[in-house]
Amino acid sequence: MKAAVEEMSPKNLKRLQRLLSKSSEERSPKNKLGSKWRELHGSNNWAGLLDPLDEDLRRELVRYGEFVQASYHAFHSDPEGSPRDVALPDGSYKVTKSLYATSSVRLPKWIDDVAPDLRWMTKQTSWVGYVAVCDDPKEIRRMGRREIVIALRGTATLLEWSENFRPNLVSMPEPKPDPSDPTRPKVECGFNSLYTTGSQHAPSLADSLVAEISRLVDLYAGEELSISVTGHSLGAAIALLAADDIAERVPHAPPVSVFSFGGPRVGNREFADRLDSKGVKVLRVVNSQDVVTKVPGIFADNDKNKQGQNRNNGGIREMVERNNPWAYSHVGAELRVDMKMSPYLKPNADVACCHDLEAYLHLVDGFLASNCPFRTNAKRSLRKLLDEQRSNVKVLYTGKSLRLNRGTVLDYGDVLPSPSS
Repeated sequence: MKAAVEEMSPKNLKRLQRLLSKSSEERSPKNKLGSKWRELHGSNNWAGLLDPLDEDLRRELVRYGEFVQASYHAFHSDPEGSPRDVALPDGSYKVTKSLYATSSVRLPKWIDDVAPDLRWMTKQTSWVGYVAVCDDPKEIRRMGRREIVIALRGTATLLEWSENFRPNLVSMPEPKPDPSDPTRPKVECGFNSLYTTGSQHAPSLADSLVAEISRLVDLYAGEELSISVTGHSLGAAIALLAADDIAERVPHAPPVSVFSFGGPRVGNREFADRLDSKGVKVLRVVNSQDVVTKVPGIFADNDKNKQGQNRNNGGIREMVERNNPWAYSHVGAELRVDMKMSPYLKPNADVACCHDLEAYLHLVDGFLASNCPFRTNAKRSLRKLLDEQRSNVKVLYTGKSLRLNRGTVLDYGDVLPSPSS
């Protein structure tokens, strides 16, 4: 452990300079995934791939995170309208559809009059992400299939924040619903509202997404396909609803997997069981210090052994959970990273840093195993992390970075190729 800390210390100036340099282009090779892609997409629930973290899975996770970063950058380039261009991190993909979410929350008109320059913050319908498809024959051969990616950003507008604070569970639509049945699948009211609400000017996110995925599945009929839904924060929550909807409503849907970062809880235990029964695979990347992953509601432990113990004890706890409108359950498998393992970030980093997507990708890139230090051959650039989280980076490194790259560190658009490149 001491040797690893020494290796990652400020004394290693050459390595630090490489991680901060815009001219260095150290890239990890892209392995052929043809025989392994189903396993990487959760066919065995990522058994044996998470701790220690499989090298190919690490590269895939960073790649999905960069698709989400592209959605953030595109939105902030034109928050009032629709981005003209989405700068995808992988040139093998093309955007086929822009996605919009509509809030059911209504704010008084005087808010727009008070702050007209921030009108985009109160827009009823906002751009939240995109659908992209791989159209490079060489990359399709390398991956073993043609991949459809759905990338969703996190909370950005005032109305989206309002929806986040509607934590009561609501029943999902079913063919023959029984409102009195406490075992029905339920999801957070605000997330469901953003996903299912439409307007006069735009269909709901649910309808537009299902229509586009159905079109692409028909277009590429006969090919090996996969659907990867990825998102951060609010986008991670909506990703689960989208995956459930696609598996339910898209005819002949290919395998659907969700790769989420810093996602909150979304539904009850029955919702988790519903996703599992449809074959939807979910991998949640969670930072131990990220409070967003611990909300909303009361966490209902869905460990089957503990459930059995509860039943043996009269099932009182289970009855309370099933009838509690705040009883949430996490979904799928979990990759847990820890801010304290990074040699660069302060162990007491603030709440925003613990939830920051770039911080997540930094931690994933350096993760080896839960009982190992940050990997010494991590390749992701530190430039963007310094730009966005300078106050949360250890002072030794911020000072060293200024001396090594004075005048270049604050170049926001220049980031080294990540392990996915």
